[in-house]
Amino acid sequence: MTFNRRNIVMLGAVVLIAGCKVIPKGTPTPAPPPDDRPTDALPADQQRHRIALLVPLSGPNAAVGESFANATTMALLDTNAQSIRITTYDTAGGAAAAATRAVRDGNKLILGPLQGEEVAPVATVARSARVPLISYASDSTVAARDVFVMGTVPASSLGRTVGYARGRGITRFAILTPNGDYGARARVAFDQAVVAAGGTVVASEGYDRANPSVISAARRLKTKGGFEAMLIADGARFAVLAAPQLKAAGTAGPRILGTELWSGEAAIGSTPALRGSWFAAISDSRFKAFADSYQSRFGSLPHRVATQGYDSVLLTIRIARDWRPGTPFPTARLVDSGGFLGLDGPFRFTSNGLIERALEVREARAGGVAVVSPAPDKFGD
Repeated sequence: MTFNRRNIVMLGAVVLIAGCKVIPKGTPTPAPPPDDRPTDALPADQQRHRIALLVPLSGPNAAVGESFANATTMALLDTNAQSIRITTYDTAGGAAAAATRAVRDGNKLILGPLQGEEVAPVATVARSARVPLISYASDSTVAARDVFVMGTVPASSLGRTVGYARGRGITRFAILTPNGDYGARARVAFDQAVVAAGGTVVASEGYDRANPSVISAARRLKTKGGFEAMLIADGARFAVLAAPQLKAAGTAGPRILGTELWSGEAAIGSTPALRGSWFAAISDSRFKAFADSYQSRFGSLPHRVATQGYDSVLLTIRIARDWRPGTPFPTARLVDSGGFLGLDGPFRFTSNGLIERALEVREARAGGVAVVSPAPDKFGD
């Protein structure tokens, strides 16, 4: 299926504007023109759409929140958007409290929050006011008809990786997974992906996130045998510990598979036992231009996930063309089978709020990774 070009979110022209800064919490971003009044005194605005951005601007996650706030500002500047007014609310003092202020101020859409555990309290506040969320969390369990999850979820990454492996003749799979919520979600997503691809999961082991536990689990999994590929469903630190227990460096098999958590981790390419491993991730083809522009404006490099903030604003601007200010956000417009295009490539939402992304497959090699299957430029049926 090709993209419906009317619904593609076009990338804004890269405009290098020096001196832009994150606006303090509770005040609008600098484009459209800022309003210096506090959020409890925001005036009625009949010409622009009020959008709330809920991110931490203080506390331990302030740097990530600042990256998101700067990225949303960039999207407004790059597109010269005049119909959108974004007000940033600090979630460090409580996501529900930030959502309450956002709803009280008349915002019709909430971008954020970042953490999966923050979504439920924010959604409870927003739902009573018919305000939907586009969350940057990567937890598929928080998705709903009015909560759209924009982070890369395990199902997207694992589905792409398993499909690639199956296309190269692999039919018998195993999984090494951490105990806890992420591991449980990864296990379900992996099982579903393997069945959908026509393969079989023949072995599995779980572990606590402690070094001796993952090493012991990897050794137990290896003794079971009978599989051609195994997934290490965790980040680079645990993959580096587990891989030497599963295969010897330089051997052809079994093939190790990874998750989206491996993206950007140098240890993947520097660990001999992980060479030849496959994992799926968002393409970085547009990220360098974004990062260069970001650094020119703000004097630092952005967090990799900040592109989600940029893309969520592009998406909102596209929908705002046919959205009358002051009316409820047209949530149904987010569900479009043709998808949208952003810095992170094609994406689309399902009716239950989950995101589908076009991902590339990477292979770990000495000193780095290489793309072995580029991200498709359109969605299939």
